[in-house]
Amino acid sequence: MLRQQDVGHRIVVRRIVGIREGRPLFSDALGELVELSETHLTLATAHGPLRVPVTQVHRAKRVPPTRRPTAAAVVALERAADEAWPAPTRGRIGDWLLRSADGWTGRANSALPIGDPDRPLAAAVDEVERWYAEQGQPAMINTPLPLAAPVGTELDARGWTARPPTLVQTAPLPLPAPSSVDTPPAAGRVDLADGQAGAAGGQAGAAGQAGLAGGEAGLAGGQAGAAGQAGLAGGEAGLAGGQAGAAGGQAGRWESVVVELATAPSEGWLAVAAGRKGGLPDAARHVLTAVDQVRFAHGYVDGTLVAVGRATVTGQGRWLGLSLIEVSPEARRQGLARQVIDELAAWGVSAGATRAFLQVEQHNNAAVALYQRLGFVTHHTYLTRVAPH
Repeated sequence: MLRQQDVGHRIVVRRIVGIREGRPLFSDALGELVELSETHLTLATAHGPLRVPVTQVHRAKRVPPTRRPTAAAVVALERAADEAWPAPTRGRIGDWLLRSADGWTGRANSALPIGDPDRPLAAAVDEVERWYAEQGQPAMINTPLPLAAPVGTELDARGWTARPPTLVQTAPLPLPAPSSVDTPPAAGRVDLADGQAGAAGGQAGAAGQAGLAGGEAGLAGGQAGAAGQAGLAGGEAGLAGGQAGAAGGQAGRWESVVVELATAPSEGWLAVAAGRKGGLPDAARHVLTAVDQVRFAHGYVDGTLVAVGRATVTGQGRWLGLSLIEVSPEARRQGLARQVIDELAAWGVSAGATRAFLQVEQHNNAAVALYQRLGFVTHHTYLTRVAPH
């Protein structure tokens, strides 16, 4: 049977899926084990996450990995991700990183145990606990798997809990072009990196007026098709059931979309981020802006901010990091998330990045599905571990 040491490794599970004529029916699943509890296990499979109750598991075992990234590749990507999300208060235990940002986000308030801590493992964890106690914060450690599996074993023995698994996903740049079916026409783009004035509101309103009147009837007809499709926690267009009716409405509506890229977030952008992350302490502004190469995407429809996103270029210029892709509830499932990502990815290519990465919670099925369509695959996973009170 599986043990906690198997988390982060590739496994095969034979599960009971039914009974026929008094005999059990079996189905096999292959993937990376990202969670193991007393009641269930969760795999990251080629078709998305799969949660299997322990009562349905007939057999399960670890299998050899296929094309697993090297330890050096995981370390390099984790360091690029740390550069992209820089905590203002930092420390070190040998090669391990200690990070604090007034409790804003787990990534910026957890230790990263990669490399040599320059002391026995138990002593290194003791030092992590001491350092976070001095910060007045609960001790947390992000454990990239399977690289930090030995750390996870030590934390299990100490009674540390685990938050839901996070997938670290990557894709080559440029991203694949969207299909005409699942994404509206490309938005207008304004890059304010050099301080150019942006009249996005006026442009957005003027661009869409001509088509809005004629598009209302078509938009209504397309709602049924749009409603059933998965979207990113913020929106991905899916018009398969009502393409014909949606076409007229979209033609009028999407001409009014403008995506601005700026080197600093607007107050409206920060308000969206605060709503998603439960507040915005001063340390959060450092995390968001203290990167040499960074862009903040502002997506407007008729002058109203409805979508945001953030991108960085780190890791010696190789990695484009995507984060905080968010669309207002009333504008979701309209393709805005894809448009924001496309503009940020285009900027990353122009800045010299050759690969993109993002971090997404494994149970966020809609987001994982969108990123899969964009060519993202799981590079590795990590668990955020929290010390007992």
